[in-house]
Amino acid sequence: MPTETQKVEQLPTETRGAKTAPPVWEAHWLDLAGGRMRYFKAGTGPALILVHGLLGYSFSWRFTIPALAPHATMYAIDNLGAGLSTSPSGMDCSLRASAERVLAFVDAVGIPSFDLLGTSHGGAVAIMAAAICAERRDARLKRLVLVAPVNPWSPHGKWLAPFLGGSLGSFLFRHTIERFRFLDHLWLRRLFGDAAKIPPDSLEGYRVPVRMNHGFRYGRQILQTWTTDLAELEQALPAIRDYPTLLMWGTRDRAVSVKSAEPLRRNFRDGKLVVFEGVGHLAYEEAPEEFNRALLEFLMQPE
Repeated sequence: MPTETQKVEQLPTETRGAKTAPPVWEAHWLDLAGGRMRYFKAGTGPALILVHGLLGYSFSWRFTIPALAPHATMYAIDNLGAGLSTSPSGMDCSLRASAERVLAFVDAVGIPSFDLLGTSHGGAVAIMAAAICAERRDARLKRLVLVAPVNPWSPHGKWLAPFLGGSLGSFLFRHTIERFRFLDHLWLRRLFGDAAKIPPDSLEGYRVPVRMNHGFRYGRQILQTWTTDLAELEQALPAIRDYPTLLMWGTRDRAVSVKSAEPLRRNFRDGKLVVFEGVGHLAYEEAPEEFNRALLEFLMQPE
């Protein structure tokens, strides 16, 4: 079971509404096989588990939690090895292993039913977690929200990710992006449709896992199984077609092509696609009001 709450944290100032007090993030630590997971809990209502993307962490949801807290109990996890969660250097970071850890979190916290939201690589983890639930006839998972998830129809990353996960690509990455902090802003800009909309706290926020928890090492471990993970993901998709699913994408996504959104939507019997014009990969940061409105509309529908 989770340990006692370690500290109570307020949301960043810029996320606070003028009319209502901000929700409080309760920081918890949970011992799982292979590491210690940090997660934040906020809000009341049905459970919604938030799974971040590659090099993201619970910080990614700082604009989502205030809007959803009155309607859902949100669990924003730091995957083992990401954020401030610990992990051994040789931990299995394949999609299936990552999905199993999400479900181990659900078991440990004792969540009776939940919706699952995943973004980017975390979206692929959410797909795999849903497939595992379907395999086991685990009825706790009710609905999926996939925000620009890694998927078999997107050409982005099919050659670059395996290259960076290999010995040469990993060497080049460690001696460029990983070493020189002034390059951080360049890769962050590529994740936004409009660089002027990068929140003031984003750059420093995403540097925290790199400074404090070997964040790039975790990212390299994920890339090592990228090709086999994509193949397994494609095989898993038919098993999850019955989950009510919301897909959200930005038209200027440079990480996971928006052209892959419609083929992915057709996998689901009850799938809805919301597209944000001019927005990049991180819609929940670049267009938080539109993102939260679409998310809330989906979650408020009767199951």
